[in-house]
Amino acid sequence: MARRKVSNPLAFAVLGSLVERPMHPYEISTLLRARGKDQSIKLNYGSLYSVVSALEKNGFIEALETIREGNRPERTVYQITKSGQEEFADWLTELIGTPAREFHPLEAGLAYLPGLPPDRVAELLEQRLKAVDAEIEEIVAAHEQMASIDFPRIFWVESEFRLALLKAESSYVHQLAEEIRSDRLDGSAFWRKAWKLYEEEGIAPVDQLKDPVKYFGTEFAWMQAIPPEAR
Repeated sequence: MARRKVSNPLAFAVLGSLVERPMHPYEISTLLRARGKDQSIKLNYGSLYSVVSALEKNGFIEALETIREGNRPERTVYQITKSGQEEFADWLTELIGTPAREFHPLEAGLAYLPGLPPDRVAELLEQRLKAVDAEIEEIVAAHEQMASIDFPRIFWVESEFRLALLKAESSYVHQLAEEIRSDRLDGSAFWRKAWKLYEEEGIAPVDQLKDPVKYFGTEFAWMQAIPPEAR
């Protein structure tokens, strides 16, 4: 997949906005927030102008006119070029049709789960679960409100996708926290023993892994099969 000349997702939103009509950057920012698009694409007003500048430099948009409203500073209105329309269509095609490997913060944390004691991890997962479930309730309420006024779903399907992801996360996190609390998570016995050895006897993990059978018993002989560089 070729790298785009301007790859910031905010640039995609700017092009998508200018497909509708010419606008100045502040108007684009206001429109994105009013439509809730800032929930799907990170909108930083400070970086908006640098994105607009990059799009103009690469010929995707061009200045149409400069206007002044009352005592406000002059604002440059931009319009999308033919090249910009083609870039937007190609970008949209890629986003919808081509899966991309995304690195979720929670996934990174789970990769180092044993770095904290089991009960602390369960506590943090339950803390996360409250925030996730609260957001789920907010989105469901918003969807019900939009449905009540027959607001076409085509304009908020991205919110449905966000809701689906949150529900999947809630289900998984709830199950994982329960498995940790009840020691049903495979490897929990090793995890708890390792932390007990460290906290009560001061035996560091690196020393534990040098002789796993000594510290954890023959049921952990599988650890000896782990390559030294992975320990």
